[in-house]
Amino acid sequence: MFAQRPDPRPATVEVFVHGTALKVPEGSSAAAAVLLAGLGAIRETPVNGAPRLPYCMMGICFDCLAEIDGVANRQACMVTVKPGMRIAPQHGARAAKVVA
Repeated sequence: MFAQRPDPRPATVEVFVHGTALKVPEGSSAAAAVLLAGLGAIRETPVNGAPRLPYCMMGICFDCLAEIDGVANRQACMVTVKPGMRIAPQHGARAAKVVA
């Protein structure tokens, strides 16, 4: 469904999407890397576990929430890839720290 443009930029960055190395055009978003990787979902909704992939690509819908470099709940469409970045699926709701 999603494919890289036929005229890719010459500079690429290697990232890891769900543990798999992938070269993406420099300046791409982490959400674009997820789509290029061909995953079936990048997160599950916390209510019923429905699968989600990046949708709006501009920070409105929050369907692209992912764990990026160990930090959960990142909007992948708003994060520019960096060499060695690790993008992992997010499962369920993030646990909150209770501060007394």
